[in-house]
Amino acid sequence: MSEPTPGQTVGPFFGYALPYARGNELVEAGTPGAVRLHGTVYDGAGAPVPDAMIEVWQADPAGAVVGRSGSLLRDGTFTGWGRAETDREGGYWFRTLTPGATEPGRAPFFAVTVFARGLQDRLHTRAYVQAGSGPAGSSEPAGGSERGRTPEAAGASEPSGVGLPDGAGPGGGDPLAADLLTADPLTAEPLLASLEPGRRATLVTVREPDGSLRFDIRLQGGPEGEEETVFLTYDSAAHRAAPGHTPVATAGETPGHTPGGAAGDTPGDAAGGTDA
Repeated sequence: MSEPTPGQTVGPFFGYALPYARGNELVEAGTPGAVRLHGTVYDGAGAPVPDAMIEVWQADPAGAVVGRSGSLLRDGTFTGWGRAETDREGGYWFRTLTPGATEPGRAPFFAVTVFARGLQDRLHTRAYVQAGSGPAGSSEPAGGSERGRTPEAAGASEPSGVGLPDGAGPGGGDPLAADLLTADPLTAEPLLASLEPGRRATLVTVREPDGSLRFDIRLQGGPEGEEETVFLTYDSAAHRAAPGHTPVATAGETPGHTPGGAAGDTPGDAAGGTDA
């Protein structure tokens, strides 16, 4: 029986082979309820990573897992999948819809996949959405369009923790973690409950004053004690035993270096869709 081909270091060919027009625009400009998910990717020295690639996969606002193709066409069909490369300052952004919970009582989240130089395999994580972060308002700029704006102009490279107390933001420490976990359903989310408070905060988006959602990604712990983003592995056997259900996610034993599990067919398995 043949063995799977081992993972190999990715790149440096993102700009040639993988990005595509409007890959980060899951919905059209001006779509009701549109929200901007954005952040910065940092390395272990705290420096931005200018050549990473981020993929997201999510449920729609009703919590339904979208199973249709068309991500590469961007013809107005919402597929829940997108791809964005980071800019020179490590920033990325997506225009999308706020996901709904896929199961009653569970917290909604974006499944996030990270590709970058030096990684022998992709890394999987989650960006949970806080209670009250639904599509009550839109983070679209005045005029309802981001078309023609650079990620920097859209705010993708703003300093972490804008509009938050000192030290707040994904990976910013316990004060934010305590605040984030005071409201359900985050408090009942098994994955978050299994982590220390400072680690939990690395998996939760921050609602910014303009209505956008910030999710910074740290490939390793920062030089000033910033927490490394929690990266995940998945129980693929449990997923095969109960197809159609979100599989069990667990924090990797060596976050930042442990390759994530193989992508599956639900947002719970992280992203990885490359449909045409």
